Amino acid sequence: MSDDLLETVESGIATLTMNRPEARNALTRAMMAGLSESLTRFASDRSIRAVVLTGAGDAFCSGGDVKGFAANVGAEVNLDEKIQDLRVRMEVSRLLHEMPKPTLAVIPGPAAGAGLSMALACDMRIAADTAKITTAFSKVGLSGDFGGTYFLTKLVGAAKARELYFTADVVLGKQAEALGIVNKSVPADELPAAAAAMAKKLASLPTVAIGYMKKNLNTALEGTLSDVLDWEANQMIRSFETEDHKGAAQAFVEKRAPVFNGR
Repeated sequence: MSDDLLETVESGIATLTMNRPEARNALTRAMMAGLSESLTRFASDRSIRAVVLTGAGDAFCSGGDVKGFAANVGAEVNLDEKIQDLRVRMEVSRLLHEMPKPTLAVIPGPAAGAGLSMALACDMRIAADTAKITTAFSKVGLSGDFGGTYFLTKLVGAAKARELYFTADVVLGKQAEALGIVNKSVPADELPAAAAAMAKKLASLPTVAIGYMKKNLNTALEGTLSDVLDWEANQMIRSFETEDHKGAAQAFVEKRAPVFNGR
């Protein structure tokens, strides 16, 4: 694991912290490789109940290293190779979006460019009400990556997504909540406790059923009603066979709170 990315696991909650606070956690190749490796491992680890993505210090992630972009101006490139290289790194967003565990982005401060895209790829987002959130790409003459155009359009609609991408306007966490970009915003000093409570709640859920639910919800983004009905029938019957469901049904009969173990 690179020093650019920190990994901790506690009580079934895996936390990945992008760790370049001096650069507002701008992305590096080592960081992206670490994210891909960790997320792939977490997806199949039954002991992991929820995944948190955040940044060290007072920022979430400022996106790509613009200073590095500038240093490479004029360098000889093979476009096909560079496209494939970027596409591989962008798998991080797919992993966050599709892995069968709930994913939560905790945004203490600036989330920009690819950093914002990765936050949008998570299932849920909580932000400090003063956190600065921006697509950023048009400010440096770029079109955007890491799935941001897909996720933002789904969250706020086509017209608003175009506005935010074209203008790269900055919205604060409180505004982002009103727009539906984040699920919740809180004062900065309350963020650690609020985020921990949200992660704990996600980790307490019936993990297997949540994974099935994510598949249904993701299908609903693009599929037909028939597609969704097919997946819902498939996943519902599989959910009936889980220990979590059987235990919860018994708890209901006995009028007590269920305890889910992700099985």
